[in-house]
Amino acid sequence: MEISLPLDYTAIERILPHRYPFLLVDRIIEFEPDKRIVGIKNVSLNERYLAHRDGELPVLPPTILTEAVAQVGAIMILAKPENREKLIYFMGIEKVRYRRPVHPGDQVVIEALVRRLRSRMGLLRGIARVDGKVVVEGTMTFALGPRNEGAPTA
Repeated sequence: MEISLPLDYTAIERILPHRYPFLLVDRIIEFEPDKRIVGIKNVSLNERYLAHRDGELPVLPPTILTEAVAQVGAIMILAKPENREKLIYFMGIEKVRYRRPVHPGDQVVIEALVRRLRSRMGLLRGIARVDGKVVVEGTMTFALGPRNEGAPTA
C-alpha cells in the first residue's frame, strides 16, 4: 500500500480493523515509516461517550483519548507491507499523564514516535495536543499477531 498524505477516514479504514464508533482517528497528516506519525481527531458534540453533567461543558474521557493515541500508532505499524495481514494488540501503557480536558470543538493533534521496534513487539511514545498544549502523553507497548488467531476452525 502506497501512503499518500493526507490519509482520510476511508484510507484509515483500509489499515485499521476498527469501525465507527470505535475508529477514533479522522485523518493522518504526517508519516515517517518506523519513526513518527501525526494524526487528527476532531471532537464533536454528538460523540456518544462524552462525559458531562447538566450545566457543565462535556469532556472527552481520558480512556477514549488514550485509545485515539494508540490507534494513530497502530496505523504507522499496520501500514508496513509486512504487517498488512496482522493485528496489533495494545499490551500496556506507562507514565501516562492527562494534562488538561478535551471538549467538543477541539481538534486533537496526536503524534506517535517509535521508541523501540522489533518484528513482533514495540514501544511508542504518544503525545496529544490541543492548540499546541499537551493534553495527554505516555508510552504504549504493543504486540503483533496473526489476523486469524483465535478464529474458529471449520
